[in-house]
Amino acid sequence: MLLSRLAQVSQEVAATSARSRKIALLGGLFRDAEADDVPIVIPYLAGRLPQGRLGIGWKILDQRIPPAAEPTLTVRDVDARLTLIGGVTGTGSQAERRRLVGELLAAATGEEQRFLFGLLTGEVRQGALDAHAVEGLAEATGAASADVRRAVMLAGSLQTVARALLADGPAALDRFRLTVGRPVLPMLAQTASSVSEAVGKLGACAVEEKLDGIRVQVHRDGDDVRVYTRTLDDITDRLPELTSAAGELAGERFILDGEVIALDEGGRPRSFQETAGRVGSRLDVATAAAAVPVSPVFFDALSVDGRDLLDLPFADRHAELARLVPEPMRVRRTLVAGPEDAAAAEDFLAETLERGHEGVVVKGLDAPYSAGRRGASWLKVKPVHTLDLVVLAAEWGHGRRTGTLSNLHLGARNPDGSFTMLGKTFKGMTDKMLAWQTERLQELAVEKHGWGVTVRPELVVEIAYDGLQRSTRYPAGVTLRFARVVRYREDKRPEEADTVETLLAAHPEVAP
Repeated sequence: MLLSRLAQVSQEVAATSARSRKIALLGGLFRDAEADDVPIVIPYLAGRLPQGRLGIGWKILDQRIPPAAEPTLTVRDVDARLTLIGGVTGTGSQAERRRLVGELLAAATGEEQRFLFGLLTGEVRQGALDAHAVEGLAEATGAASADVRRAVMLAGSLQTVARALLADGPAALDRFRLTVGRPVLPMLAQTASSVSEAVGKLGACAVEEKLDGIRVQVHRDGDDVRVYTRTLDDITDRLPELTSAAGELAGERFILDGEVIALDEGGRPRSFQETAGRVGSRLDVATAAAAVPVSPVFFDALSVDGRDLLDLPFADRHAELARLVPEPMRVRRTLVAGPEDAAAAEDFLAETLERGHEGVVVKGLDAPYSAGRRGASWLKVKPVHTLDLVVLAAEWGHGRRTGTLSNLHLGARNPDGSFTMLGKTFKGMTDKMLAWQTERLQELAVEKHGWGVTVRPELVVEIAYDGLQRSTRYPAGVTLRFARVVRYREDKRPEEADTVETLLAAHPEVAP
């Protein structure tokens, strides 16, 4: 497929707000694509590079290259050239990357150059989100939308499903089944402002402790145990405690959902940074495990003895979990019959906070497992308001923070994939965090100013705040009150950041 075709569709998708039109445009694009184009086309539409960061900063892109007269670049040509650029290292690498980028831009038409600039700076903002791409694939291939969505959920990759669909048609979807050893995207929780609100929405439900750990999915097939993260990375070798624990369970073949968390001698949670550091440790795992042992805590069963449990009610899935997993390795929970039992749910939240955990997750007993989605049947409640936002820019600090990028500009996600600034914060940062973010944000910089840097919107940060207040200074008409950094969430993509809509819905008293 020519890059010009993709650039044209990207521009047309950006120009329309109509969902049906977006889907029709994407459907036409997929009909023109070959199966091998898909692993490139889909991330490009979402503004992502399959190669990840390439070390292409604003100085490299600040070249005035005359455009080509006719389109000749294919998406696979571009992918190969960007892979080559990403592999450039060592002395003179900056100059070599600049030369290669210049060659790429010289081969591109004016429209293609504009698309490439947006792609390389993280500014492709046409709202071609994965949900639209799923519908477009269904339209292009004649497959049922629901079947495509389920296949993507089970494959954990839209690109994988798209390639199979375009190569072999709707019959290819039968290949994508829940399989031990192949991770699926985890079900996620929406936010509720209180336990009473959550119980009022869900009725009969389970109220479970919300742990400040690392999400894991554990697969066992006989003696083989594999452990995956929420982003489907295989971390089996880093967590011998988990493989040992899974090997001692009664079942021979299962998929369990849960978290790992580091606890102190009294059974209280250690800091998230300690848990994250331990899970991220790849070298000398034995020493790391001795210094910071982690414990598994399971809360759902997706498959047991070869049976797919995804469509069963949560109550039935938990019964299977309880049959396999002893109580000390299951999440603490209480059952409530409905709003009339909200006081019991509030008491459980208070006990959970006293135990050092960050809140609760309220789960409807009759809900299936909506893998890969932020389902309305799981509602998380934390006593302190927190948001996952994206860093849009940062200002140089003053006084003892001189020389560091300190004051963060914070953005929430819009429906089209762009970000709206909600405020700034320089609070909650340790010296170590300041040093790290100064280096990281300069790597992400697309423009440098006397006051600081504008960055690619890639870095997700968890922000605590005390509420909202109306403000004419910011585009959403509101700003965060007493915002402070909790932690950076490098395990999350910008597409997972909280939305402006969600924020305003949670604070109707100040919504414009």
